[in-house]
Amino acid sequence: YTRGTVTAFSPFDARADAEALRKAMKGMGTDEETILKILTSRNNTQRQEIASAFKTLFGRDLVDDLKSELTGKFETLMVSLMRPRYIFDAHALKHAIKGAGTNEKVLTEILASRTPQEVRNIKQVYLQEYEANLEDKIKGETSGHFQKLLVVLLQANRDPDGRVDEALVEQDAQVLFRAGELKWGTDEEKFITILGTRSVSHLRRVFDKYMTISGFQIEETIDRETSGDLEKLLLAVVKCIRSVPAYFAETLYHSMKGAGTDDDTLIRVMVSRSEIDLLDIRQEFRKNFSKSLHHMIQKDTSGDYRKALLLLCGGDDD
Repeated sequence: YTRGTVTAFSPFDARADAEALRKAMKGMGTDEETILKILTSRNNTQRQEIASAFKTLFGRDLVDDLKSELTGKFETLMVSLMRPRYIFDAHALKHAIKGAGTNEKVLTEILASRTPQEVRNIKQVYLQEYEANLEDKIKGETSGHFQKLLVVLLQANRDPDGRVDEALVEQDAQVLFRAGELKWGTDEEKFITILGTRSVSHLRRVFDKYMTISGFQIEETIDRETSGDLEKLLLAVVKCIRSVPAYFAETLYHSMKGAGTDDDTLIRVMVSRSEIDLLDIRQEFRKNFSKSLHHMIQKDTSGDYRKALLLLCGGDDD
């Protein structure tokens, strides 16, 4: 977690913060500025301690109070910051698979980018919180090769990084080449198995070797040979193998680019990466999109929502 923009606040006093938040929400009008300053500058563990102090001191639920005092995207952002880390992911997945239509984008983003240990934690928390098996739920709402790759990722059994076996690298690259470029129709299963189970360092070598053999980046082949949700998921997996921060920089860029903002994605990524790698994401953003993340948020959002996002973002890289 060393590359987050949000770290433990010191000196920290949970009771003093709880009192300041209560004061900000008591009586007529709400002092949004105090709320956003406190919640964006404490880490998740500290926010949980504040919520607990809030209940102890006032017999009130901090999240309920935030929900009744705030509105819109700003409310969503503040409430998201209050969710414990794995509950945050479990909640996002639950909402992606409930009701009419599945939000494949959320399934793709979370399951392609989380480490095997994180996926195991999410499954466990999902079971505790919702008394349901995440894999069963996802299977019920998806189908085909898209479903198969999600299930493989949910097993969280990717090989750990270790010494890379060059002979296996060569073999995997050849298998992918034959399954993609050389075949009428694509042998998706080969892509699913190799991309879903081999170690990160191994796959990075496979991608280089693939380029040497075929003259194409693996992304180009996936783009040409597959389509729809499977294509998006395969591409997300490949991008995350290459660089998780670069994947999220691109995700953030697309959430704000063009007309309208995909606020759900913007909030999800800013909150979920704020204590993990948002500094790296900012670097990749600057490098790949020739403007800073700070600048784009500034331009694309407004009000207290913008203030809070900019504080989470940390600094400007222009």
